[in-house]
Amino acid sequence: MSKRDYYEILGVSRDVEGKDLKKAYRKLAMKYHPDRNPDDKDADAKFKEATEAYEILGDEKKRAAYDQYGHAGVDPNAAGGGGFGGGSGNFSDIFGDVFGDIFGGGGRGGRGGPQRGSDLRYTMDLSLEEAVRGVEKKIRVPTLTACSTCDGSGAKPGTKPKVCGTCHGQGQVRMQQGFFSVQQTCPSCRGQGTMIEDPCTSCHGRGVKEETKTLSVKIPPGVDTGDRIRLSGEGEAGAMGGPAGDLYVQVSVREHELFHRDGRNLYCDVPISIVDAALGGELEVPTLDGRVKLKIPAETQSGKLFRLRGKGVVPVRGGTAGDLLCRVQVETPVNLTSEQKDLLLKFQASLNGEKGGDKHSPQKKTWFEGVKRFFEEI
Repeated sequence: MSKRDYYEILGVSRDVEGKDLKKAYRKLAMKYHPDRNPDDKDADAKFKEATEAYEILGDEKKRAAYDQYGHAGVDPNAAGGGGFGGGSGNFSDIFGDVFGDIFGGGGRGGRGGPQRGSDLRYTMDLSLEEAVRGVEKKIRVPTLTACSTCDGSGAKPGTKPKVCGTCHGQGQVRMQQGFFSVQQTCPSCRGQGTMIEDPCTSCHGRGVKEETKTLSVKIPPGVDTGDRIRLSGEGEAGAMGGPAGDLYVQVSVREHELFHRDGRNLYCDVPISIVDAALGGELEVPTLDGRVKLKIPAETQSGKLFRLRGKGVVPVRGGTAGDLLCRVQVETPVNLTSEQKDLLLKFQASLNGEKGGDKHSPQKKTWFEGVKRFFEEI
């Protein structure tokens, strides 16, 4: 066993993290590997030394023992020592763990074969009325579909793909790298396990063709922005005769001129005149089902909400209908004539001339009282 400090061998600090430790070992292993230095005994010794260091420091338990007791903590000849090769791992496991991403995953790959097609997404814009009531629409979707000439096999009709002679249908090949072996994707069939000697003339061996298809999509009542509708098997065709993916229709509801939706409820701003606000009145307001009468009580303030129960939206997942909430906005008169302005001035004078005239403007009185308290506290 090497007596040099393992951290020094790998050129790392004692608080190094796992990914940086692996990176340092990989750099040294590639530099001093025996296959790269066949006649250099010094390189072979450095390679084994680096591997020994990584075997200890790459194992949490062994690293803890080494940090506490040094080489004695991992010496197989010492009491309780783990030692190089004394643990559950072995050299091939270590090297496969570090270099698996280079050489194809250390033999964990599988044979290629039919593969499921990709899922597709289509964004559908809807009006608020369409989303609330439901609608059926036709959409055109560009996609890959199975070639009808070869039924998706990629081979010319009357022929079949043949087993790859390089990997014998496994999709991967084992390669000898000095004294260890690694497994990687077969370069001949690219992991498919089969070879097409006589490709289909329609799809040129791909098994799929680019097409645009028209689909009819039923949108259920009550959908909202962000909801998805899944159309099974309407995505891209699978490779090598595999099943098709799915098509997900993503709902996007456009802004409405009058209504704003919040879940199952609808909101609507309703302008009213200053006379209707002061004396009360009745006016028609729109709903998605038509017009309804809304009674405005006297002395209504701007921003007051009136609830029309059941005039909202029935959620797509069921339940009771929401409400329509009408928010009144008292509208200030504009483009007044001289006579109208005089009438307003006389009206204002009549209010101010009364004893306790502030009773006509309760919000104004409360606001000024709050301002007074604010300045008194400064």
